[in-house]
Amino acid sequence: MPEVNLVERGSQTAKNGFKNEADVIKKFNAWKTDAMAKAWLNAMGYTLDNIEYVKAIKVVGSYKADVQVRVRIIIKLKSQEDIQNLQVKLVSNPQGFNQIDKRWVDKYVELWNIPKDVIEILKQFTGEIKPKLKKGLRDSRRMFLNEMDKKTQMKLLSFVEQNKFLIISDLLKGRGEFSADWVLVILKTDGKVKWALKSINEVMNLYSQGAIRISEQGSLKIGKIGMQRKGGDGGRDSANMLQFKINPVEIFNIL
Repeated sequence: MPEVNLVERGSQTAKNGFKNEADVIKKFNAWKTDAMAKAWLNAMGYTLDNIEYVKAIKVVGSYKADVQVRVRIIIKLKSQEDIQNLQVKLVSNPQGFNQIDKRWVDKYVELWNIPKDVIEILKQFTGEIKPKLKKGLRDSRRMFLNEMDKKTQMKLLSFVEQNKFLIISDLLKGRGEFSADWVLVILKTDGKVKWALKSINEVMNLYSQGAIRISEQGSLKIGKIGMQRKGGDGGRDSANMLQFKINPVEIFNIL
C-alpha cells in the first residue's frame, strides 16, 4: 500500500513557491530528501522503499505532458522501469480558467473527422468565415452560437454528443508517446502552495460531467470544458482559432 503519512495526500502548504515546470522536475529528481516529491510518488501508487531511482525531464514540444518521470522499482529482487507522463498546471487564481488546447478549426477536423456543415458552424463562430447575417450581431466579425438558428445549433450539439469521449480524451489526455497519464495542479495563493495529483482517467471523468450545451454567452460547454474563440492577439488572424478551457482547481474536488 502507498505510504501516506509523510504529507497529507492531495494537499500541502509550503513557503516556497513554484515558478514553472522546472521546479516540479527538480523536486522529483531530489525525491530522496524532498517530502513533496515523496508524497507525489505515493499518490502515483509507489511504495518508496521499492524505488531504486527517479529521473524527471521536461517534455519538449506541443504535447499534453509537460514532465516525464522515469521510476525504477525493485520487486522481489527484479527491477522494473515505469514511465509516467505528467501534465502540470500552475494556478494562482482559484476561480480562473486555463487553456488546455488551441488550434485552427481545420486541425480539429483532422482529429475528429468533422463534417462540412459543422466545420462551417465552427468557422462562423470563430470568425474564420464571415457571418451570413449582417444585422443584429454582437460582433460583426463572427457569430455567437446562440445567434444561430436552432437547427444549426442542434447540428453542432449532435456532433459533439456523438464524439464526446474522443473529444475529451484528445483535449485532456492527448495521443501518442507523450499523452498525459497524470495531472498535477499546483495552487499558489497567499504565499502558500496546495497541490492535487490525479490520474488522467479521474480527470477526464470529472470534466466530462454535465450536459453538452450552449451557454448564455453563446459559447459551447462540453461538461465542465468550455469552447470559445481565442480572440485577442491584436486583431491578428490567430484570434480566429478555437480554444478550450477548464478550471484546474476543480481537480481538488476529486476524492
